[in-house]
Amino acid sequence: MGSTFGHSFRLTTWGESHGAGIGVVVDGCPPRLPISEADLQHDLDRRRPGQSRLTTQRDEGDRAEILSGVFEGRTTGAPIAVLVRNGDARPAAYQHLKDLYRPSHADFTYDAKYGLRDWRGGGRASARETIGRVAAGAIARRLLAEVAGIEVLAWVSQVHDVYSSVDATAVTLEDVEAHPTRCPDPKAAKAMEAAIDTARRDGDSLGGIVSGVARCIPAGLGAPVFDRLEADLAKAMLSLPASKGFDIGSGFDAVNMTGRAHNDSFVPGPNGPQTATNRSGGVQGGISTGDDLTFRVAFKPTATIASLQDTVTIDNEVVTLEAKGRHDPCVLPRAVPMVEAMTLLVLADHWLRQQAVDVLPR
Repeated sequence: MGSTFGHSFRLTTWGESHGAGIGVVVDGCPPRLPISEADLQHDLDRRRPGQSRLTTQRDEGDRAEILSGVFEGRTTGAPIAVLVRNGDARPAAYQHLKDLYRPSHADFTYDAKYGLRDWRGGGRASARETIGRVAAGAIARRLLAEVAGIEVLAWVSQVHDVYSSVDATAVTLEDVEAHPTRCPDPKAAKAMEAAIDTARRDGDSLGGIVSGVARCIPAGLGAPVFDRLEADLAKAMLSLPASKGFDIGSGFDAVNMTGRAHNDSFVPGPNGPQTATNRSGGVQGGISTGDDLTFRVAFKPTATIASLQDTVTIDNEVVTLEAKGRHDPCVLPRAVPMVEAMTLLVLADHWLRQQAVDVLPR
């Protein structure tokens, strides 16, 4: 139920932060798609902990094992099961948290819903759950590149009060990966790194924004009313741990514009009509226009900080929490491949659904 996402391209993630492992089952991937564990590993390496001093120092290789659905290097059409074993789990490090509720975590709400919670690093509420999404996203990336040449890229565009200004049409993966912040603006990246370092030393954390673009999107993806492309993207992004907001195209900036200024005029393009300004972000009426799909995802500061905080126990008694463990002072650098994965999963799902629409000649 809550752990399954998608319709035609569907995934179910499983596992806990400090359990035996994390995994995903992908159903609906077409047969004969070339795929290997190396394809998955590239994206998992960008998500894994311990990449730099800006991230948690949990030491995980996050090696992907494909257990089913692939034979002789190609998908068979059967469900694809992927396993990543936890190698550096330390559940005892969270023993001091089992009888209290951490501020801005899911501890209290999981207790309220289930009457039971996995206090070992947050269990299913941990960002480690996103390993399954990123592995599935890597399969979707290969599928979309193979059938439509679609490219998805995300990057850090803001950390706290440090902003970057880059052209979404020109950003490359090399630009993004050139700095551990995953900000393609060198000047802003340096300032972001300094801000994250300062917060970490102060026992605090920072939030920010991940921007994304999907290129070479064909017109026609999406569906009216409840399955609008931007609605599915919003659900996908807001399902990510620590995400707090999503906008597409001009987004919330549109409230400061008039209709005359905001409307996208159509102009002739090399492959048919295209918009002159793309303030719609590549989607109109819930359906892709063929322009680049541009969006932003806001992330809150990491909830676990190395500072004293007031909270209550499971018996509603006031206590002071001094959090321990290994945590990101800023989730943004590692959130980039997660945002890409969720975008890829939505687009793969809608691309496959569109194939069912286009069964008769136009």
